[in-house]
Amino acid sequence: MLLIRKLNKFLKILGPGFITGAADDDPSGIATYSQTGAQFGFGQLWTALFMLPLQVAVQEACARIGAVTGKGISAVIREHFSKKILFVVVLLVLIANTINIGADIGAMAAAAGLIIPMNFTLLALLFTAIILGLEIFTSYKRYARVLKWLTLSLIAYPITVLIVNQQWITILKSSIFPHFELSFDFLFVITAVLGTTISPYMFFWQASEETEEERAKHLLVRDNQPKINVKFIQSIQIDTLVGMIFSQIGAWSIIVVGATVMHQNGITDIASAADAAKALEPLVQSFPNSGYLAKLLFATGIIGLGFLSVPVLAGSAAYALSEAMNWKEGLNLKLSRARGFYGVITVATLLGLLMNFIGINPVKALIYTAVINGIVAAPLIFVIWLIARDEKIMGQYKSGRLSSALLGLTFTCMTIAGIALIMTFFKG
Repeated sequence: MLLIRKLNKFLKILGPGFITGAADDDPSGIATYSQTGAQFGFGQLWTALFMLPLQVAVQEACARIGAVTGKGISAVIREHFSKKILFVVVLLVLIANTINIGADIGAMAAAAGLIIPMNFTLLALLFTAIILGLEIFTSYKRYARVLKWLTLSLIAYPITVLIVNQQWITILKSSIFPHFELSFDFLFVITAVLGTTISPYMFFWQASEETEEERAKHLLVRDNQPKINVKFIQSIQIDTLVGMIFSQIGAWSIIVVGATVMHQNGITDIASAADAAKALEPLVQSFPNSGYLAKLLFATGIIGLGFLSVPVLAGSAAYALSEAMNWKEGLNLKLSRARGFYGVITVATLLGLLMNFIGINPVKALIYTAVINGIVAAPLIFVIWLIARDEKIMGQYKSGRLSSALLGLTFTCMTIAGIALIMTFFKG
């Protein structure tokens, strides 16, 4: 009985951090990690462990900013920084998120096409209509509770890791010791891994969702100032840590599966959803029609995570612009009370949809999107670092030495990866 009470208490802590971590392994993440394993084997497996503390540091800082100020990141920037910085930050988020939305919708349609005999265009339009309908006319939190269970489809990858004959010593070494190659291909993929793991949309989403949580719990008092304590901040930190660990276990497992099932069998390039689905064939190979079952598992994961992540992408873009323009915002508001907010969601989603009709391979688009996220994230992390350590903004909850050091390290790593990628590109 005591154990059940403790478990229920722990589950109640899980909120924005867990949802953000689940949404991090979106279709773009699955495609990027699969490509990483297929192309370089275990060569980039160490990134999962290395990026965990960096990912936790960034998301914890964003969550803390939202909880302490009672505002999203754009609103804080509007109050404490110049309009130029605000304009650049919002523009970067809108561009990155819109491209990411388009890539995710395309991936959902391509994955669904593996199991449903429908035209790609019709599937993309159908998914877009469903997503917009759910986000605008229902409570995101209500249907996110259901969609969180769909993230369990990611368990297919850890299970596949365990049933395939593995080189565990090699995997252990590759998980701990970094491996580098000074080539454009290696830097391109590692920038994509960084970008799909530490993504701009996650920063804005979690900060704004913490304020939504405070509103729901009636913790915002006079002038929207939060009434919080150290225990509340600790709950946020636990929620964020659990969410990011869940995210990185998924990332590590997908890379291992890509390396063992694909790379070791000569498949080094993932050109389609069908190629990516092959990674799960060992899980179902003892069943009749195992190829179809693998596609079904893969499609379920992509579609479920797409339904979870596209609203997060569109919502974080809407939060960013609405807070910058001082519009009413929040998924708890009805359409009539936040037309600008829901207008941004609609426009960003539709522009993303249009991206699928200009001849871009939907699976390749996911990886290119991750690279764009990796380049865009660096300047945004620098601004977050400045806010999180500012005592005037954060008061007693400003970043300590460890948080500041990890945020600085994250900014440095993302910047170096982006610059190295651009330099190798121009050098041919």
